[in-house]
Amino acid sequence: MYCPAHFQQDQPELLLELIEAFPLATVVANSPSGLVADHLPVFHRPAPDGWGQLLGHVAKNNPLWQCPPTQELLLIFQGPSTYISPQWYASKPIDGKVVPTWNYAVVHVYATLKALHAPDDLLEIVTQLTQQHEAAQAQPWQVSDAPADFTQKLLAGIVGVEFSIQRMQGKWKVSQNQSTPNQHSVVEGLVQQGTAPSLQMAELVQTLGAR
Repeated sequence: MYCPAHFQQDQPELLLELIEAFPLATVVANSPSGLVADHLPVFHRPAPDGWGQLLGHVAKNNPLWQCPPTQELLLIFQGPSTYISPQWYASKPIDGKVVPTWNYAVVHVYATLKALHAPDDLLEIVTQLTQQHEAAQAQPWQVSDAPADFTQKLLAGIVGVEFSIQRMQGKWKVSQNQSTPNQHSVVEGLVQQGTAPSLQMAELVQTLGAR
């Protein structure tokens, strides 16, 4: 990924926070027929050394789990992103030297894959994913709420995937290349829009871009 130094994000906690907040991974693999991309939610499992693993599951019919254990895969996590209007720049009335752009935060994870078939592993994966995404519900649904035989039948149709993280790259393009007045006026424009993506980006610009 092309990443100028001022957009580069290396703080491990921020990279993992983005993955936790936007856990749908786009998994890109080089297959015999060319590049293929799959989309699956994952959760992070830390390790005492290294980056740890990302875990999820795919259908047995999905050939992704058959990737060689030495093949490097790319997992892309797209965080907040939004259009930035040149109308928002404080410098526009002064010299007019402004153009539209797009702000975004993204994490690229480079990893190898291990397939998991043991029923206990599969149950743990679906349980962890469920607990993570049901946590905000008033009455969280649990895997045990479904009939056991029904759950076992579904588990028989999936394969767990464990991605061992080899390295990560983060790019936070959040107006760091703009002047301080322009950064603050961009925040104002984003806040005025009031959408969830614009408010998320306003926070990023304010905390990581605006000086």
